Amino acid sequence: MVEEKNLTMLTDFYEITMANGYLKSGMMNDIAYFDMFFRRVPDEGGYAIMAGIEQLVEYLDNLEFTEEDIAYIRGKGIFCEEFLDYLKNFKFECDVWAVPEGTPIFPHEPIVTVRGPVIQAQFVETMILLIINHQSLIATKASRIVRAAQGRPVMEFGSRRAHGATAADMGARAAYIGGCSGTACTISDRDHQIPALGTMAHSWVQMFPTEYDAFVKYAEIYPDNCILLVDTYNVLKSGVPAAIRAFRDMKPKKMGIRIDSGDIAYLTKRARKMLDEAGLQDCTITISNSLDEYLIRDVILEGAQIDAFGVGERLITAKSEPVFGGVYKLAALEKDGEIIPKIKISENVEKITNPGFKTLYRLYDRDSDKALADVLTVDGETIPEQDGYVIFDPNAIWKKKTLNNFYVRNLRVQLFRHGEKVYDCPDIETVRNYCAEQMETLWEETLRFENPQTYYVDLSRKLWNIKNDLIEEHNIR
Repeated sequence: MVEEKNLTMLTDFYEITMANGYLKSGMMNDIAYFDMFFRRVPDEGGYAIMAGIEQLVEYLDNLEFTEEDIAYIRGKGIFCEEFLDYLKNFKFECDVWAVPEGTPIFPHEPIVTVRGPVIQAQFVETMILLIINHQSLIATKASRIVRAAQGRPVMEFGSRRAHGATAADMGARAAYIGGCSGTACTISDRDHQIPALGTMAHSWVQMFPTEYDAFVKYAEIYPDNCILLVDTYNVLKSGVPAAIRAFRDMKPKKMGIRIDSGDIAYLTKRARKMLDEAGLQDCTITISNSLDEYLIRDVILEGAQIDAFGVGERLITAKSEPVFGGVYKLAALEKDGEIIPKIKISENVEKITNPGFKTLYRLYDRDSDKALADVLTVDGETIPEQDGYVIFDPNAIWKKKTLNNFYVRNLRVQLFRHGEKVYDCPDIETVRNYCAEQMETLWEETLRFENPQTYYVDLSRKLWNIKNDLIEEHNIR
């Protein structure tokens, strides 16, 4: 991993003004609990994919205010010297829990929880949201696109359309977690060991007198992986015939063509026929050009002959819905060892928070290993693995279901204890494989692109009672 730029000051300015305010109010050491969660799955899907934990750990493990940072803050003229001295001697002291990368996640679950002095737990809000929102968005989009491809490799080709250099690099990482086979982004291979993939641009073909000349030279230089771009002039009249001739003459070990424009279904079916008739049944066909999960699904249904996909702008920007709406809300305070739940109430039911310090459990069917439901409990509660456990809709408690023959898993792991890192991030291949395994635990009904079955995210009776009592208490006030 290359050395990262210190990002401590990448924060909303109000985090600094509130931190100064907590100090001046004598509240800086009050213990607070904050939850990150999201309210709705992008693209009206049935699930999202957790991503970004490695970068979150790096950020929290390197929090420090430099002399330049403190000079800048002093220069604003609104912060007391006691606060500036606190920043000069800053040491991260929080506990942090999170859902591991690659895990399917669902609305209203605390996917990250931070406990510690409020001056610190509040300050890290911006970067937690920035890191997890972005990578979870791209990993989720990648997962949808990979599923649409039905086992065909999907390459992430979006670097040049990403929203900045970091978005290109971290987007490639997240896409790989979500199931992509590799990326066109070279720095992501160097820094994150994500396979760098690519062929040629139209300019390569244009640099030579003929397509055949361009293809022969490429096959001569790259005989082990010769993928030729055949749509510079005319796919069927010149591109594919020139590729066939070059393959016959040069006999590369691995050969394929890529089509980057036109009617994908029609062109691939015709190209496949031409290649097969030339005895090139092993020649693959790769398609690119503004693809997403819906276009991929449709061309496959139309009988398109495709072996792999290159997906760019609609993946790296999650173009159809480019925001992952994660939020960071106060859930509890702690005084003299007692945890005091806090709640945010809204006329919009979706925006009412789940109070307190919580544990997130996932319940699985013992026979199929399919996920049955997630249950939030008050921390310290356990869910007995015995028949007859009743879950219920927190917003319509008469809707109940009794679960039998299941086992329980605590979804979250601890990343930091009293500011010290206690979690070793797995390598990217382990995360990617784990994501693929966890996707297999979801029911097909949850995976639908349109009108997916809503996955159960329920509250324990004890937690529901606490939430309901707080709502009633604030309504009386």
